[in-house]
Amino acid sequence: MNAAIGVMPPTGILLPGATLQTELFAVLAAFVAINTVMYVALSVAKILPKVYLAGWLRKQKTRSETRSIHPDAPVG
Repeated sequence: MNAAIGVMPPTGILLPGATLQTELFAVLAAFVAINTVMYVALSVAKILPKVYLAGWLRKQKTRSETRSIHPDAPVG
């Protein structure tokens, strides 16, 4: 409602109501919706820190004996 005048503007002022009911407009709206969801997902993925697969799959890379000049140094 327009507060200055107090009159409701006519509906479908940009496009007629018949245009909004067409199949082409529905396909376009679906494309825009999917594109928006993909953009949000990519933006969130870019914000999050990187996840390295090697950190999740820990392999045995530790030595059985220390090679330090300090014989009491912890292994690892």
